[in-house]
Amino acid sequence: MKAVVVHGANDLRIDDRPEPVPGPGEVVLDVEWGGICGSDLSYWRHGASGTAALKSPLVLGHEVAGRIARLGPGVENLEIGQPVTVHPAELVGDGAMPARLAGRTNLYPQIRYFGSAAFDPHTDGGFSERKLAKAFQVRPLPDGVDTLRGALAEPLAVAMHAVSRAGSLQGRDVLVNGAGPIGSLVTAAAKYAGARTVIATDISDASLRIAQAMGADEVLNVSDKPLPADLELVFEATGIPAVLGGVLRATARGGTVVQVGNLPGTPAASALGDLVTREITWIGSYRFVDEITDALEAMKDGLDVSPVITHRFGIDDAQRAMQTAADPTAGSSKVMLRLSTD
Repeated sequence: MKAVVVHGANDLRIDDRPEPVPGPGEVVLDVEWGGICGSDLSYWRHGASGTAALKSPLVLGHEVAGRIARLGPGVENLEIGQPVTVHPAELVGDGAMPARLAGRTNLYPQIRYFGSAAFDPHTDGGFSERKLAKAFQVRPLPDGVDTLRGALAEPLAVAMHAVSRAGSLQGRDVLVNGAGPIGSLVTAAAKYAGARTVIATDISDASLRIAQAMGADEVLNVSDKPLPADLELVFEATGIPAVLGGVLRATARGGTVVQVGNLPGTPAASALGDLVTREITWIGSYRFVDEITDALEAMKDGLDVSPVITHRFGIDDAQRAMQTAADPTAGSSKVMLRLSTD
């Protein structure tokens, strides 16, 4: 079968991989769609994502959906041909956590994640014609949610987890700084959670148009102007350290910033003084627990993720798809790969 495999920095190939065979408690999916994420781009461009560096070739992709092709022994409540997406995380070990972290499995210290080089051997992702998964990772798609949109349940879950970190949004005014795919999905998740108004900011008019289509009440290009001031709740979705000073200055005294944009693991200059003098609460948000189930329910309820989908490519055009997703002039948001059609 075909698979999108990164062998090192700037070395992406379409390799032939063995057909997966399900063991007890496992299923094989015909993967139909996959969404390209920033970590996929990082492995392709740099041979690493954060502190996880390639030691061997890696199949990319953790935002995927398709149909069940085979069931392993002991798998119940799933059917051949059923459309599904996959929770890409699997805890390694006994899963025991301290009481203070009860239920926060996203913070478990050892997690295998689709398309990740954090472990050696690496955990292959889902950018392949077929993919083996544990049955407990599989989430059936609701009626009315196709596999194209189902592949975006994972990034929508990231956004919904970030929103949940802020507590109730009912009737609150929100700023989302950064209108890339995650920022636009945070916009939609905030509105779904009851935010009164959402202002989305970015330096790209194309991105802002997508954020508006995802429910932003107001959009603002901040390429030559400051962020709006005195917002009680801000979601920082760019992950760019240089913008943090402006974000903290825009946050109202005693307000809250939820950091959903992934910050680098290396030293970076940032102006953070307002964090102290304005008594701002700065909250991190990492992946998600089981909000992928909530994301599917939200899609069933009418939350439409399709505005973030800007480009579609076949598996043989994966190189061009990655180049498009990485090109700031291409006007892309979420670039999708069609991985199989059978």
